[in-house]
Amino acid sequence: MPKKGKNFRVETCHDVLHYTNSLRQKEPCRFPVGRGMEVKGKAVTVLGLARSGVGAARLLDRLGARVTVTDKKGPQDLGPYLALLGPGIRHVLGEHPPGLFEEASLIVVSPGVPLTIAPLKRAKEKGVKIIGELELAYQAVAHGLLDMACGEERIPSFLAVTGANGKSTTTTLLYEMLKENGTGVMVGGNIGNALTEEILKRAEDGCRTSPALTSIVAEVSSFQLETIDAFRPKGAAILNITPDHLDRYHSMEEYIAAKCRIFENQGAGDFLVLNADDPVTAALEAERLRGREKGPQVFFFSRQREVRGAYYRGGLIHFALPEPAQVSGAFTLDPATFRIRGVHNIENAMAASLMALLAGCSKDAVRGALSVFPGLEHRLEFVRELNGVQFINDSKGTNAGAVIKSLESFSSPIILIAGGRDKDSDFTLLRPLIEERVKALVLIGEAREKIRKAVGGGKEVFLTDDFGEAVRKARDLAVPGDVVLFSPACASFDMFRDFEDRGKQFKRIVEGL
Repeated sequence: MPKKGKNFRVETCHDVLHYTNSLRQKEPCRFPVGRGMEVKGKAVTVLGLARSGVGAARLLDRLGARVTVTDKKGPQDLGPYLALLGPGIRHVLGEHPPGLFEEASLIVVSPGVPLTIAPLKRAKEKGVKIIGELELAYQAVAHGLLDMACGEERIPSFLAVTGANGKSTTTTLLYEMLKENGTGVMVGGNIGNALTEEILKRAEDGCRTSPALTSIVAEVSSFQLETIDAFRPKGAAILNITPDHLDRYHSMEEYIAAKCRIFENQGAGDFLVLNADDPVTAALEAERLRGREKGPQVFFFSRQREVRGAYYRGGLIHFALPEPAQVSGAFTLDPATFRIRGVHNIENAMAASLMALLAGCSKDAVRGALSVFPGLEHRLEFVRELNGVQFINDSKGTNAGAVIKSLESFSSPIILIAGGRDKDSDFTLLRPLIEERVKALVLIGEAREKIRKAVGGGKEVFLTDDFGEAVRKARDLAVPGDVVLFSPACASFDMFRDFEDRGKQFKRIVEGL
């Protein structure tokens, strides 16, 4: 009989083969979620039908819960997601009937839903357990779902990455390093594919994938961390904390507290990676971990000074790590050998390499992954050069901190296209670099007037609510040697479906110039 996680109780699954078959035949096992809570036969409400909601609902359905998904949007907006739900999953759309929440045994909340909405507050007052999709995925792994379905030798470790900026690049780089190392690894979370969906896929196929899964790399947002319970990553990283999502949080302190939940349950044997150059993350060890018994080991990365961890000096990345995590002999990385460019990617490479080495990855795998990794779509993505002008798609730059990193990456004069839906951001943070590096601004969306007032100064500023017109105006303003940088500093939802839709439209317009 395979090992079982803490509080795991099985009634109908007598061995691994029977359990694997039960998944395929939809004969559910008992499965605890939320420190011992059983879901088999229980009413579970999933709030929010998008990628994470679909993944959570499907996994809960296979575990025998009576699942209802609810969303304020109607079927006309949610058709693609509805098609992915199994026939046993009920859905209630266009409203949130109180009974779905107050009579549920468990509520699984999608990240985009604030915990302050009235139905959730009433359910919490009645003692209903509320978790998020990230916690559900963690519980599924920690309590033995993959162990039983796949005969894995040990429960996989989670490696989690959060931060205001750089999460997706660092997460993907870490995944590529572990894969290059020959490690059995899975990636998901806020990066775009729900962890619950990835876990269910692996369990359903009988885990024929080789090698055996040992690591799960997760990009996690502050919204996801709000709803954790027992989530304990073996390794965690906070890349930076700059003002973001202040339309959801009452204060910067509340936002910081949400990010810091990533190490809330970490203990001896775990590790935490922090940015020594970011004043907020640099202070976390002293402010939130010092004096804590059996906390994680803390390592730093820095472009400015030597630290315990990874640091940039003399054009090279150096490492100062304890022997078990570092192969013997000096080890440096030369950013000139990386496919990715930009000062922000030096930081991302340091963070990913540090986590990979601490997780047991070889230096050859780290170096090899960095030599071929091309970067991510919509993050400082080169689109084309036209008449000596480079066009750069940075649609994932959704806050001022991200745009600062992007502006720092170019020495050529910049025509900046920015704007969208404001997240209560402080755009004055952009002013120094705009004054130094930007020759003209083309502003779009709901926040265009606020950005103009915050950073316009003596620069040429053009306002428009037509995206195509904005791109064409930027082209007309540029001369050979300039860069047209689309880095919005805002959310996309005023004009686009999401940042991916926004970036694809930018590229389509640029290719048609």
